Amino acid sequence: MISQRARYAFKALFRLARAGVGESVQIKDICEADQIPRPFLEQILLELKRSGFLGSRRGKEGGYFLLRDPSQISIASVLRLLDGPFAPLPCLSKTAYRRCDDCADEASCDLRRVFAEVYGKMLNVLEGQTLASALKAAEVMPRNSRKQRVPAGGA
Repeated sequence: MISQRARYAFKALFRLARAGVGESVQIKDICEADQIPRPFLEQILLELKRSGFLGSRRGKEGGYFLLRDPSQISIASVLRLLDGPFAPLPCLSKTAYRRCDDCADEASCDLRRVFAEVYGKMLNVLEGQTLASALKAAEVMPRNSRKQRVPAGGA
């Protein structure tokens, strides 16, 4: 599961993407619209700013804004920044690879083989999805299907 921190970050990024590149949105407006605690959001937005995703300006018309086009910000890049590597096994990680302590041979590891296939597919989706494509998909999705939940015991 992704962290609450990542969930809040994505909510804020989607709101900023809807405003447009370079268009400021005040932090209080994001907090109110998405029910995010302000101190928590301030930390998240500062990290996104330090990493080059966001800029900020002071003053009455100030706030945070996207520095890059939403089509250039992948879901995977934001998730890695906020939650770290998301590979199911350390030997599959693209950014934090390390050999598994209990594995004698990666080439013949059944567990690695199974998870490599699943992780590869998940990685393709997350790297292929951007803020823009996620927003576009949400626009086309019928309202009633947006509220569907995974049944208990599911994923």
